[in-house]
Amino acid sequence: MARVEVLQLLVSGVHRFEGRPGDGVPPLPGTDLVTTARVRAGLGLVGDRYFNRPAHRDASITVMAAERLPRGPAGEAGLRETRRNVLLRGVDIDAFVGATVSLDCGTGPVVLAVRSAARPCGWMDTTLGPGSRRALRDGGGVRCRPLTDGVLMVGPAEFVVVEPAPAKH
Repeated sequence: MARVEVLQLLVSGVHRFEGRPGDGVPPLPGTDLVTTARVRAGLGLVGDRYFNRPAHRDASITVMAAERLPRGPAGEAGLRETRRNVLLRGVDIDAFVGATVSLDCGTGPVVLAVRSAARPCGWMDTTLGPGSRRALRDGGGVRCRPLTDGVLMVGPAEFVVVEPAPAKH
C-alpha cells in the first residue's frame, strides 16, 4: 500500500480537441475539472464522453502520474492539457500496465485493471509545449477498465496493487 494524492479529476462530456494541433488549442470547457467523480464498473466515469462506449470500455479511465507531467506554455499543466482523467502524485502508474490496482479516496476502493499505456498524441506539443509528446513517450499515463463501482475524490488516497502484472518472458 502506498499513500498517494489525487491532484485533479477530469470528467468531460465533450471531445476536447478537434481539428489539427497546428490550428491551435480550441476554447476548452471550464467545468470539466471536478473534485468528485463517480465510477461505474465496466462503464467508466459517469458524465465522461467515453462512459459506456463499447470501443472504450477497456480504456474508459486514464490515469497519469504528476511526476511525469512537463510544465505547459503557461507554467503549471494538468489534465485539461493532457486529456487524462486522474492525475496522481506518489506512484509511477506507468509501471503497472497489466496489473490490477485499487485507489481508495476514503469511500472504499475503486479497482482498476491497468490495460495499456496511454500514448501521447500530437496535441501534447501544442498544449504542453514543444517536445512534450516525445518526453511523455513512456510516461503518458495508462488506460484502465474499472472493475468496481465507487467514488474518486481529489485529496489523499491509498494505492494498492491487487494483482501484479504477469511476468514478461
